[in-house]
Amino acid sequence: MSRFIQLHILTSYPPSNLNRDDTGRPKTAVIGDCTRLRISSQSLKRAWRTSDIFESALKGHIGIRTKEMGINIYQSLTKQGVNEKNAREWAKAIASQFGKLKSDKKAENNEDLHVEQLVHFSPEEEKAIADLVTQLVASAAAPTEDNLKLLRKQHTAVDIAMFGRMLASSPSFNTEAAIQVAHAITVHKAAIEDDYFIAVDDLNTGEEDKGAAHIGELGFGAGVFYLYICIDRELLQANLGGDAELTQKTLTAFVQAVTKVSPTGKQNSFASRAYAGFVLAEKGDQQPRSLAQAFLKPIKPNPEKGEDTMTRAIKELTKRRDNFNTVYGDCADISTQFNIETGEGSLSAIAAFIAE
Repeated sequence: MSRFIQLHILTSYPPSNLNRDDTGRPKTAVIGDCTRLRISSQSLKRAWRTSDIFESALKGHIGIRTKEMGINIYQSLTKQGVNEKNAREWAKAIASQFGKLKSDKKAENNEDLHVEQLVHFSPEEEKAIADLVTQLVASAAAPTEDNLKLLRKQHTAVDIAMFGRMLASSPSFNTEAAIQVAHAITVHKAAIEDDYFIAVDDLNTGEEDKGAAHIGELGFGAGVFYLYICIDRELLQANLGGDAELTQKTLTAFVQAVTKVSPTGKQNSFASRAYAGFVLAEKGDQQPRSLAQAFLKPIKPNPEKGEDTMTRAIKELTKRRDNFNTVYGDCADISTQFNIETGEGSLSAIAAFIAE
């Protein structure tokens, strides 16, 4: 099988604020000496792994990422009749297997049960924790060194297999990410605009005060985004314990999610849900390469030629792919694509191409 799968995706988003910076405005990046809108890879990956598509297609194979597992363990123990002192000590012993606890925090708010690092737990580890809690309740005895060995090197958590896991205190249980996701950027120069809005008080008759009940501003932007994804299929299958069937299911669900699921930022305000307009998928053992260079010079469509931004972006993307192949030789063994502008190809064909 081909080791690498590369996806080049163009998606047109209407006015939106999908991924905010620390001031609440859309994230940006300066590329080609001009400002572009940006959607971080972290935002995209979270949207995909928590999507309904993943939940329905990969149920039972999705992990949970949290600092609060110790609190869940403590609450489970107390609900089953374990006294508060033992429940807290046992919960600490279990949670500390996954990372250093916030030992300087107060117990009143259960902050002492928090793991300092955000930990991604696999379903197998969640089950091992649940089984140990049941055992402790039945035996009324503290956990031992042997039954506290809860970390699992092999697991079926597809989100960990795809995007990796880093445990600072237990590096031998780290997982190298099999899927690399670039930050999505607009293919053209972009500006952040401000939406000035007011809210009216429905019970205000206006007899005394005709002003608005609330005034606010919200940044937004719109554009065509290029997203690059590189999948190491061999590593993904190895991360999933060699399970070829689960690997295929994961890849099928993944391509469905990346083409259909948008980050959730300010969706209620903008309803900026969008499907991908163009996808180029490549497979081969060659060293992967992004096609972001196609947009180093911001795109300016020519309306006189019937071009819009998406059409021009597709033209520049495929031209850059062809130029790479001319200079370096074929950068992939085989490729396929779909194009919403021309009605060419299909998502099901792309999914089959990737998963087979």
